[in-house]
Amino acid sequence: MKKLVFGIILLLAAIAAACGYFFLTDTVKPTIALSPQSDVAAPKREFTLRLADAGSGLKNAKVTVTQGDKQITLLDQSYATPVKDAEEKFTLEPAGLHDGTFGLTITATDRSLANFGAGNTVRFEKTMTLDTTPPRVEVTSLAHNVRQGGVGAVSFQVNEEPESAGVVVGKDFFPAYKMENGRYFGLYVFPYDMDPKDFVPKVKVTDKAGNTAIASFRYQAIPRKFRQDKINISDAFLESKMPQYYDIVTDTRDNLQIYLRVNNDVRKQNAVFLRELALKSTPTMLWDKKAFLRLPNAAPKAGFGDHRTYYYQGKEIDQQTHMGVDLASLEGAPVPAANTGKVVFAGFLGIYGETVIIDHGLGLQTLYAHLRRIDVKVGQEIKKGEILGRTGVSGLAGGDHLHFGVLVFGEETSPIEWWDQHWIDDNILNKL
Repeated sequence: MKKLVFGIILLLAAIAAACGYFFLTDTVKPTIALSPQSDVAAPKREFTLRLADAGSGLKNAKVTVTQGDKQITLLDQSYATPVKDAEEKFTLEPAGLHDGTFGLTITATDRSLANFGAGNTVRFEKTMTLDTTPPRVEVTSLAHNVRQGGVGAVSFQVNEEPESAGVVVGKDFFPAYKMENGRYFGLYVFPYDMDPKDFVPKVKVTDKAGNTAIASFRYQAIPRKFRQDKINISDAFLESKMPQYYDIVTDTRDNLQIYLRVNNDVRKQNAVFLRELALKSTPTMLWDKKAFLRLPNAAPKAGFGDHRTYYYQGKEIDQQTHMGVDLASLEGAPVPAANTGKVVFAGFLGIYGETVIIDHGLGLQTLYAHLRRIDVKVGQEIKKGEILGRTGVSGLAGGDHLHFGVLVFGEETSPIEWWDQHWIDDNILNKL
């Protein structure tokens, strides 16, 4: 028994010695990363400090600013237990600095016993400029008439090169782009499901220091009503359409349950994807400024904003909104590109089935869904009227047709406006 206790004591001593040796010989210093990395800052600009120590772990971190004889501590964080990674946030506002230069100092210390127990310390220093003056914005476009579910455009001038500029509608931000004439131009959306009383678009500009300016402009919100529709889901439809989703929904082979998952979860995933794809939009106009082409000799089968109630065996099972226009022509009809642009997606896309998306620049994209065949590739430049594929029944299509959509920064809008040259001239081009 005594030998066992003695052995345990020796083992613990060995472990303690090893740990002590590790902490004594840990020479790896912590790392510091600060964002944003701008040399100018506004008092309310939020900084993110990312700290890491791969050795003994972080012990503390400190942020101070100095201006003249004044030194203020903005952050003094101690870590009770070893931390390998940490993220801290701070602003300059508590420091009460005046406009002009100031010094920023960040230190981070690990828990090692190096340097006679003081630990390894890394120091980051930077000279910055405090700027409290917001940018000046002047809206230069007039007559902003926007229909519910449709698109508006605005142009404006800024007195300095901004960090970001665009239009705010509710919680959504629609970026604007600098044109050759030096003005900024941006498209924005009046969401189909937004109460017209809540539609208050405003220009928002943030300078490189983080100062923000908001500019109002005159607009006319035009409300509209959307159609109500009922759709019956049959067993034949489920049996023919759901197998294409077996690789997506893998935990059940109940076709009705798969359908509900696709019509809800996959639909939401597709919406997120479309918004992410919008980030690839070219910052210049690619289309020819003429009305967009409509599928030739096609009859409309469903409209934008149609509110659909789905029934199975006489029971309501779901509700969704149709975010495009369905056009039916001949079976396997050739589909022309509505306007000149660049193919940014070509493949299977959830509820849409085989799909092509064309970028026309400035956040404007068109979507062609339910195709049976795709004749273009991602990255390909395509001319207005060039055939990109053939209509079909892929995705959740119940019959051969084209689902045509118009996207502004990933948000689907009414395509009808873009078929009208008069609307384009009055609401888009004269803002340029």
